[in-house]
Amino acid sequence: MSTVWTAIAAAAVVSFVIKAAGPALVGDRDLPPWSMGIIGMLAPALLAGLVVVDVFGPGWSSLDATVIAGLAATAAATLLRAPMLVAVLAGIAATALLRLAFG
Repeated sequence: MSTVWTAIAAAAVVSFVIKAAGPALVGDRDLPPWSMGIIGMLAPALLAGLVVVDVFGPGWSSLDATVIAGLAATAAATLLRAPMLVAVLAGIAATALLRLAFG
């Protein structure tokens, strides 16, 4: 087995151990009420971080009006209290339709 595959296998094992540690250590205990709010905010924070890195990262030169419109559609759907998946899909659809319309 090559070094690359050994590294991939080791990373998979470490990832599994880390993910299994939480349920194994906490067991059947309930989480504190304050932690549920934090867990609920992880998805929007992660999405915002990914958008910022994607828009302002190394590929920022490919930023055009369609991407801005897609981000605006996502923000509008979020402000209208749409579920996160629906808001992201609205942004994707807006960007795709504008790219289709304007080439």
